[in-house]
Amino acid sequence: MKKLVAISGFIILFLLMGVDSWAQCAMCRGSVESSIGNGRNNVGAGLNTGIMFLFVMPYLLVAIIGYLWYRNSKRHQQERQFIASRVKQAYQG
Repeated sequence: MKKLVAISGFIILFLLMGVDSWAQCAMCRGSVESSIGNGRNNVGAGLNTGIMFLFVMPYLLVAIIGYLWYRNSKRHQQERQFIASRVKQAYQG
């Protein structure tokens, strides 16, 4: 459990550190530069936010699926242990 908390902490830290990064392709950069030349400055910030959103979503989905899988496997492991202990008690009793 501690290992899972440590790994998820590093992933969250990694994602939060990338908030200030600028991710633009060449076409997006050209569009932003032309809009800045026309006097509009707010296009670049919105474009960067959209690109970062698209970047983070697949990792977030994988993390959620991994967590649900981990939780489900732990529940099944506890059920197997419970059944094994009941079977052991039945043979001893």
